[in-house]
Amino acid sequence: MFSRQCDIALANLEKIHAVVGGLVTAIFTTGTDFGTQHGPFISRDAYRDLYMPFHRRVNDWMHKNTPWKSFIHSCGSIRPLIEDFIEAGFDILNPVQCSACNMDPQQLKDQYGAALTFWGGGVDTQHTLPFGTPEEVATQVRDRLGIFGHGGGFVFNTVHNVQAGIPVDNLRALYDTVIAARPL
Repeated sequence: MFSRQCDIALANLEKIHAVVGGLVTAIFTTGTDFGTQHGPFISRDAYRDLYMPFHRRVNDWMHKNTPWKSFIHSCGSIRPLIEDFIEAGFDILNPVQCSACNMDPQQLKDQYGAALTFWGGGVDTQHTLPFGTPEEVATQVRDRLGIFGHGGGFVFNTVHNVQAGIPVDNLRALYDTVIAARPL
């Protein structure tokens, strides 16, 4: 089944590439979540056996045939799998759920920042953004920009989608802090 899905994905990527060529910067190739709040729900051996060969096949094709960067999405505490994601050829990790166990931003940047672009992790959407003060939101955004943005390799984004009911003042604090930090 995985092999057939991979064949379909590669055929689709070839079609997409024929139409958009180098106009695309990054391609989101998989949205399989591998983590819970407390750790991966798949062992490294199972990932390597079941998913990695197909992830590598897709990423190898993209890197050989396109200028695109490959993008893996996985929520949760996935730190034990990040080395395997890199080995499978992923360039970008999203959403960078820093509120999950063992997902400390500084440690992630220090350990994997040379190999991965972090796309997300800019502010915690489970706690800080919905329930913090505007000052707490601004502080976390500044901290994450400083950590993940140092030396490049960071696309600012919230950890997850911004949900209904977020205080407007917190959204304004997020926006204003990001805008103030942008290089001119």
